[in-house]
Amino acid sequence: MSSTSLFRLAARSRCLSRTARPALSTRAPTSRQVFQDGNMTTRGFSASARLAADVDAHDPHHEESFEEFTARYEKEFEQVNDVFELQRNLNNAFAYDLVPSTSVITAALRAARRVNDYPTAVRVFEGIKAKVENKAQYDEYLKELEPIREELGVNLKETMYPDSS
Repeated sequence: MSSTSLFRLAARSRCLSRTARPALSTRAPTSRQVFQDGNMTTRGFSASARLAADVDAHDPHHEESFEEFTARYEKEFEQVNDVFELQRNLNNAFAYDLVPSTSVITAALRAARRVNDYPTAVRVFEGIKAKVENKAQYDEYLKELEPIREELGVNLKETMYPDSS
């Protein structure tokens, strides 16, 4: 028996078995079934089910919280092995409509040191300066990141080239 004959036989037997079974009710509920005594019965998703669905991190439309963003990029920068990965992660981190936290910046600076990429470490601070809303926020970031800058020996562009900024 050829494979086409087997396929036809299998397809027909499936169709026959469907017609032999009683059909399940697939009609939408009527308004009388949904609204009983003025109260709506729980048909469909409940609010808690929708909230549980919103927590699914694998959903492509999942809204990532700032804490999840921070944890994800800290982990990404800890795993950096070359300059390309470092710059790609920095590009992705700064592409969001937020300024990365100081812990993410610290992880990025340590990754830049690990792959021996001093220019990228300097550019991290230029990226912060471009992302913040005002100079006061930039000064707060500099104040918070001063220990890591001193530890790694990263100078700011403003201190290296005072006339150009």
